[in-house]
Amino acid sequence: MGKRYFCDYCDRSFQDNLHNRKKHLNGVQHLRAKRVWYDLFRDAAAILQEEQTKKPCRKFLQTGQCDFGSNCRFSHMTEQDLEKLSAQVQGEKRLKELQREGADIPPGTIEDWLDKRAQRLSAAQSSSALLEKPAPFQYPLGWPPVQELPPSLQAPPPGGGQCPPTCSGAEAPPEPGWGCLPLLWERDRIIYTHFYFNKPSSCLL
Repeated sequence: MGKRYFCDYCDRSFQDNLHNRKKHLNGVQHLRAKRVWYDLFRDAAAILQEEQTKKPCRKFLQTGQCDFGSNCRFSHMTEQDLEKLSAQVQGEKRLKELQREGADIPPGTIEDWLDKRAQRLSAAQSSSALLEKPAPFQYPLGWPPVQELPPSLQAPPPGGGQCPPTCSGAEAPPEPGWGCLPLLWERDRIIYTHFYFNKPSSCLL
């Protein structure tokens, strides 16, 4: 079968002879893949310098497509793209100057830091808004009407349940309804908590 030539740029192989190799190396697909590969290692300053010397590609600006792709000898960048690229070049130049001066440069860019700061502020504002405005109580979907629910499943009154003045650790609990019962002893006093109960329970005293 003979030797085969493998092209790293195109990720394909073919029979190696003078005719096939010359045809492949001069092909449009190979030149395009080779250019794309080397463009990955070019800095923004070199790309900007090259794009500024090119005339704009009319077909690409009108239709958004070009048959030549990256091999086109005209520029496919708009004015906004050139401005962004120029700002990137200035930022890289400023970063190199700071590094030469010995400044401590944190990882990332200023834009990244501003984005993270804005996200933290928005998250803090949203959390504070949730704390200031608690969500209103709602019964789960599919439950029967409120008047058909048993007392133990009904929501407490808006002001909350009040402990009757006669409620103490030595007396019987109040009538079924909103009130309090002693939960535990702490030395000489009883800790009460408000909750709904239906049946008095002497074991809690």
